[in-house]
Amino acid sequence: MNILDKIIARKREEIAFSKSKISVEELKNSEYFGRETFSLKESVKARNGIIAEFKRQSPSKGIINDKVSPLEIVTKYEEFGASGISILTDKDFFGGSFEDILNVRSSVNIPILRKDFMVDEYQFYEAKSIGADVVLLIAACLSPNQVQEFTALAHELNLEVLLEIHTEEELEHFNSEIDLVGINNRNLKDFKVDLQHSVNLKNLLPKGTLSVAESGIYKVEDFKFLKEKGFDAFLMGEYFMNNENPGNKFKEFVDVII
Repeated sequence: MNILDKIIARKREEIAFSKSKISVEELKNSEYFGRETFSLKESVKARNGIIAEFKRQSPSKGIINDKVSPLEIVTKYEEFGASGISILTDKDFFGGSFEDILNVRSSVNIPILRKDFMVDEYQFYEAKSIGADVVLLIAACLSPNQVQEFTALAHELNLEVLLEIHTEEELEHFNSEIDLVGINNRNLKDFKVDLQHSVNLKNLLPKGTLSVAESGIYKVEDFKFLKEKGFDAFLMGEYFMNNENPGNKFKEFVDVII
């Protein structure tokens, strides 16, 4: 069983427990469920295209930065031009929580991506209830039909969808309703990074598709390479979070690329 399989197995256990504690109707009564969401598609076009991530840890890297709070970081990300914020909500493997979004939602006015492993309809109501604007659908753990059904549900809830792919076969998961397509530079099964592989996949997407380069962007040269190859947006986390002050690191990076 690879790491992705382990994460999904654990995720299904978490969902079953959550369903037993909080109903969908209760989620619909939450503070943020009725709020008007922000559009990541529009923000990518209007700002610098970076979806800056708050991430404490990962299965491949271990602890990245567990000394800073989400609020002090994401407000800096917004201040210095980020198009959106990505926040991990998986606890066991990434050290995240719903509170990480809840604690910052009222303090930022750009889209928040709930980054998690979405495998059940219930999770979309959760995402809406905690103030997310965008959800991540990972092709590696979903069928094309599930992606289509989950995209329709997300849109019913006024959430945008970022579809993540890594292989040519996963292009079959794309449909015209998808808002953005993320191409993971890192293979989720062995964690190897290959930027050229991502460029090759991007070139197979339908013309006009908003594309997001995800993961494995460790230096300015990586960003510039992907930008020159036509990517519209860039999901980056470790590059900033590895610093004791991720907000300042983000500003330094933006100053160089502009």
